[in-house]
Amino acid sequence: MRIAIPLAQGQLCQHFGHCEEFAIVDVNSQEKCVSGIHREVPPPHAPGVLPQWLGQQKVNVVIAGGMGSRAQTLFAENGIQVVTGATAGGPEEIVAAYLSGTLQTGANICDH
Repeated sequence: MRIAIPLAQGQLCQHFGHCEEFAIVDVNSQEKCVSGIHREVPPPHAPGVLPQWLGQQKVNVVIAGGMGSRAQTLFAENGIQVVTGATAGGPEEIVAAYLSGTLQTGANICDH
């Protein structure tokens, strides 16, 4: 499994399309542990670019604070699960919570 988390200043970026970089986290699904993590600078933000780019990165899950409905639809079309409403934190902390089933999520803060 490969999880992408949008970051700003090393923490979860609350607006998906305006992040500085993505943490790309490789997960051993059977052992539910992180097997690797690296950061990638995304291409410039434009409609449809990030879902396609993250698909090329072999991402299976995106965890975000907020994401527009069009982006969510494009991710679904690429077979990528989207989790929105995640609260602030570092990528390792967020992935650990996701894997343990304790990730706290709230409202999707993006309204477009």
